[in-house]
Amino acid sequence: MDTSKELADFIASRKSLVWYVKDPRALDEEAIVEATLNYGNWNDVQKVIGILGVSRVAEIFRKQVSRPRKNYRPEVAHYFRLYFDKYAIPA
Repeated sequence: MDTSKELADFIASRKSLVWYVKDPRALDEEAIVEATLNYGNWNDVQKVIGILGVSRVAEIFRKQVSRPRKNYRPEVAHYFRLYFDKYAIPA
């Protein structure tokens, strides 16, 4: 899925979340969600949820943590499993 302008603008303004990327605007939704949940603060998380919606962010997160190789820190994955189980209806 193409990254919306609003989401691209968000990640471009938060380069500290994706310091390892030359062009943050080229990132897809999955990479932006992962970077934000892993390295962002609560306001960053709420901004991404505001742009994509809690159901879409939860869908991306659940897809990512169901893979054999995960990039989430264990405490982050645990917290957001609980958070999305409470606030996002599984698709």
